[in-house]
Amino acid sequence: MKCKIVNRFFLLLFFYLILLTIQFCIGRILEVRDKKLTFYENVISDITSISEAFSNDIGKHGVSTSFLQEFQTKDIRVANLKYFFRKYNSVLYDKADVFVKNADTYNFDYRLLPAIAMQESGLCKHIPENSYNCWGWGIYGGKVTRFSSYEEAIETISKGIKIHYIDKGLTTSEEIMKKYTPPSDGSWAYGVNTFLNIIE
Repeated sequence: MKCKIVNRFFLLLFFYLILLTIQFCIGRILEVRDKKLTFYENVISDITSISEAFSNDIGKHGVSTSFLQEFQTKDIRVANLKYFFRKYNSVLYDKADVFVKNADTYNFDYRLLPAIAMQESGLCKHIPENSYNCWGWGIYGGKVTRFSSYEEAIETISKGIKIHYIDKGLTTSEEIMKKYTPPSDGSWAYGVNTFLNIIE
């Protein structure tokens, strides 16, 4: 009799654990689904905002082909960066337009700084505390270059990339790597190129 009761107890416990496991799995599936829905809702919201801005500017400026082409190109670049930053859950999401603005100011590929940030810090996930330095810029030994904001960092590093690299003929990831991070065996340039392609 006792043996039957014990067996029944363990059988009920077994089924209870199975139910808990199923409940947990369903919860995880729903959580992932909700995150995906939120992600796509945000992407749609970004696209809608761009579409509205585009429509408003058509009304203000007419349908000049050159103007439309310039406006569309700039918005696509910002949208590309926002998609990239959101995909990797980066704090740089709201700075997409800052990257494009500085890339235009200093005349280099708008994808370069985001790609370096991804290679150096996982898009700011691993940086010295309160440094806003996602690029490893001026960080070596015990020295840490700090900025007061991401905007200041993007502006300063964009100018530095232009003066110390682009203007000196260092325009590819491989050429930049030799000065930016001399000890690299090529993996740095490979990583940067990979992220450049992802953004594109």
